[in-house]
Amino acid sequence: MVEQNPFFTPSPLPYGLPPFAEIRDDHYRPGFDHGFAEQLAEIARITGESGPPTFENTLIALEKSGQTLERVATVFFNKSSADSTDFTNELEEEMAPLLAAHSDAIKLDAELYRRITTIRDQLGELDLDAESRYLVERYYSEFTLAGAGLDEVEKTKLREFNQKLSTLTTRFEKNLLADTNELAVVIDDVADLDGLETNEISAAAEAAKDRGLAGKYLVTLVLPTGHPYLDALTNPAVRARIMDASRARGSHGGANDNRELVLEITRLRAKRARLLGFSNHAAYVTADETAKTPEAVAAMLGRLAPVAARNARSEQDDLQLQVTDGAPITASDWAFYAEKVRIAKYDVDTAQMRPYFEAERVLQDGVFFAATQVYGVTFTEREDLQAYHPDARVFEVRNDDGSPVGLYVLDLYTRDSKRGGAWMNPLISQNSLLNQPVTVVNNLNVPKPAAGEPTLLTYDEVNTFFHEFGHALHGLFARVTYPKFAGTNVFRDFVDFPSQVNEMWMLWPEILANYAVHYQTGEPMPAAFVEKIQASSAFNEGFKTSEYLAAAMLDQAWHRLSADDTVDDVAEFEAEALAAVGLDNPAVPTRYSSAYFAHTFSGGYDAGYYSYIWSEVLDADTVDWFTENGGLTRENGDRFRDRLLGVGGSKDPLEAYRDFRGRDAVIEPLLKRRGLLGA
Repeated sequence: MVEQNPFFTPSPLPYGLPPFAEIRDDHYRPGFDHGFAEQLAEIARITGESGPPTFENTLIALEKSGQTLERVATVFFNKSSADSTDFTNELEEEMAPLLAAHSDAIKLDAELYRRITTIRDQLGELDLDAESRYLVERYYSEFTLAGAGLDEVEKTKLREFNQKLSTLTTRFEKNLLADTNELAVVIDDVADLDGLETNEISAAAEAAKDRGLAGKYLVTLVLPTGHPYLDALTNPAVRARIMDASRARGSHGGANDNRELVLEITRLRAKRARLLGFSNHAAYVTADETAKTPEAVAAMLGRLAPVAARNARSEQDDLQLQVTDGAPITASDWAFYAEKVRIAKYDVDTAQMRPYFEAERVLQDGVFFAATQVYGVTFTEREDLQAYHPDARVFEVRNDDGSPVGLYVLDLYTRDSKRGGAWMNPLISQNSLLNQPVTVVNNLNVPKPAAGEPTLLTYDEVNTFFHEFGHALHGLFARVTYPKFAGTNVFRDFVDFPSQVNEMWMLWPEILANYAVHYQTGEPMPAAFVEKIQASSAFNEGFKTSEYLAAAMLDQAWHRLSADDTVDDVAEFEAEALAAVGLDNPAVPTRYSSAYFAHTFSGGYDAGYYSYIWSEVLDADTVDWFTENGGLTRENGDRFRDRLLGVGGSKDPLEAYRDFRGRDAVIEPLLKRRGLLGA
């Protein structure tokens, strides 16, 4: 019944927070079905309009369509990624081809495309504001790239490709989650966890107990190849077990093996690209990004890779000096010996910083405090509002004048039902056309210690926290007219720029002093710690840049294959691709190997994993701007908020950057940051 399904009407809760207390599993499928039918009827009314196409009767009507589908999809896919069940896994596989078919039914509609094209051709004669004009251009570009101009025979083939790909990528993600859980490393003797902090051992014990392995310890795997425990564990055999398990995901046989999926996904993407008039999938993807061509991506990555590889080899020589038995450094050893070298060279031990990074203090007095200082916003926990999981907390965000901004949901801890990594999702996105408020959620994967014990974050986890909160601020601050431009709906190779900028506040003196205090004594973190971290900022950057570039170039290699190319062996292709760019050092494995490369085979970064470093050019240039203009000031924050975060996707992102910076970004700050000035 319509009145009994919470997805059929907008949520009455503050800021449109979905009514999670009312949502049951049996609401999702009817919600999707109703949403499909409703939007297709709305599209039919547009295309059946007897009068000539206008901005109002076509573009505005299109923007208003699909509201029920949007409500159910945002809630469902947040749940399927953050708190999956057998039910969500099955429904997601079932819905994937149906969602692809529904999207195609709209984007391949010949009459709808004709109407959009007619309006676009008349754009010079229409009295539209800049955002409305950009809306017309974006719809025309997206429909054209989606294949709206193909003939019906070609469209039939395209629909087959899209539906098949949606099924395959969904299966890849489910296999990866299952294999990640299956390959978690069970430790029998706590002595084998020597080097870990007390709360890390506690988290491993809790994880084991949750699996019915009381008395044992479970090291759950993270999304990247390297595990954060590898820098501390003193037992090399345990380090090797963790590394081997991480690298085996999706490629050791059995029901969760992803290798055939990798081959099939890349073949289908290449065939679809050719059907759409492109030489390969990378050309198809970058045509609608700021990079524009895979050649531009290759030029940048190719400029950086040789210097990064050279720096990594130099770092490896330093690490080798720490090995007393003369055995060559392996991938599982690198992080452990890197910490030894960091201590020897710079007297920096990031493990010593953990007692100063208690999670609640980091959140309230670090992440939130920085946003208050830079943007004037405040955060109040709303315990009266229920999120989708008991661990997820809801905060109300307001401007300094008391006016509302939105809701922020934080889901900090890892669990078997949550996919790896860290991310931001919108639950409802601001736009004035539909008078919608905004609610966003951040998901992290921090191990949860036993009740009553503190959650102490690693240095990298704190950095990730600030990064993901940058995405949240982007989603919260965007103020647009049209749903298409809401929040972080920007080009993929621009979306990480605002989140990378937010990382700068982690070590900013006024911010750090406010949150980095010892969880037991209350003493502030010694200034020497930070000074040494900053002095060693380029340390191990050869490794970090090489492992990232290896993944980015592997992604490009897969997606620069043409429809006529044949690949039969995933491991062989991967090895050849990395050797071709000089990033095949066995001690520096790619950040993601193909069979567990979720970003590119299920996460929407296909042919786009380069975007992190592409965005970092803008980020490093922006950090320089803040530094040159007085750093932590409301004036600087307001400028960044108004001219970049606040515009969402409502204007060309590089135009927005020029409006903020006064010029295009330059690459030198990035090269300096990563120790690549020779690039």
